[in-house]
Amino acid sequence: MPMFPPNHPERLALAEEVHARPPEPVTTPARASYVAVKIDADDRAREQAHLAGLCQRHGVIPPAADATHFRCDIGAVRLKWERHGEFSGYLCIVAGAAARPFTEPATALLPAGWLAGIPGPTVAAVHVDFLPGAAEPPDLAGLAQHFAGHTVAGSRIADGAASVFTDFRIHDDGFSRFLVFDRRLTQGQAGRTLQRLTEVEAYRMLALLALPIARRQTPRMLAIERELATLTDGIALGGGEDETLLHELTRLAAEIESGIAASLFRFGACKAYDELVMRRIAELREARLPGVQTIEEFMSRRFTPAVATCNTASQRLVDLSERVARASSLLSTRVDIARERQNQALLSSMNRRAKLQLRLQQTVEGLSVAAIVYYLAGLVGYVTKSLKAGGLKLEPDLMVGIAVPVLAALAVLAVRRARRHAAEEPTP
Repeated sequence: MPMFPPNHPERLALAEEVHARPPEPVTTPARASYVAVKIDADDRAREQAHLAGLCQRHGVIPPAADATHFRCDIGAVRLKWERHGEFSGYLCIVAGAAARPFTEPATALLPAGWLAGIPGPTVAAVHVDFLPGAAEPPDLAGLAQHFAGHTVAGSRIADGAASVFTDFRIHDDGFSRFLVFDRRLTQGQAGRTLQRLTEVEAYRMLALLALPIARRQTPRMLAIERELATLTDGIALGGGEDETLLHELTRLAAEIESGIAASLFRFGACKAYDELVMRRIAELREARLPGVQTIEEFMSRRFTPAVATCNTASQRLVDLSERVARASSLLSTRVDIARERQNQALLSSMNRRAKLQLRLQQTVEGLSVAAIVYYLAGLVGYVTKSLKAGGLKLEPDLMVGIAVPVLAALAVLAVRRARRHAAEEPTP
């Protein structure tokens, strides 16, 4: 008999989520290479087939179709694959040190051309070499030779258990470089350090994918701001071209919304990746080394301003949309007021016309009464003449004279009754 109600359909999957993508344990000395590739939804099946082909070639069971992470041994290489929202990461680890750091990368032991055959563009590629470390880190001149003479940033990490150095540059082989001097890292600590360093590089590059969009959007936003200022001045001056101004504002609103729709995801992703980068750096627990920038300091001076540019561009688009909406609302209100005034003038004109029509109708009614009386009086005259000719002693002119007032009164009453009946009928 079950001890509790049935599981929620997603309970087991959600419980396993906190265990997804675990770090690989690393034993120093070791060489690792990481490649992050942006994968579209249409390329997921090709990626899976490409990975399965490598596994079959080396007698390894390939990952399941719905897998999001996978690890296996391909000869001397430990390969780990992870699928993220918009990219996939490939981590290769090889035990032992090279003759010189970064000269014999782990990717060199993969089948020729396999890494290049992964579908999708590369967004990050990094070599990480773990070397045994002394109590004191090497001098900067000795470090620079491993980074093509570039300025190096680095620090003690993990409460002094290791030191890490990088120049955050892409070298001739297309990879950036991290050099870790391990003093007393455990295998788990070394694995977590490797994961954090590779994620810093991958998330940094993914965040900066929004920067070209921000740079492309900036000139157009400046042009829109100038147009909006001109249109707002036109609204304030009230030059009588409100319909034209409203049309232009509608065009600007459509253009801004198009820009927001085209960049919304990328700007939102930039903000999220920025937070991940800073969190991973904080997890390194850096301590400053004399004369060397820490990784966090380097990021705050170089990476953070670029992210701020993207955030500013995103906010400017939103602000522009709101400003155009306010200007459109103001102008629409004024257009509506002008239309109401036109309608009132039209109603007043219609009212005057109705009054004139009523007066004309009353005049026509008076003439109609006279015509009716004249016609009926003629009939009375004909009748009395006929009766006189028949022997009755009647005077036709006298009878007509007597009948005219009576006929006039009857005609007036009939016209008034007809008018009152028409007024009482409901309007359709």
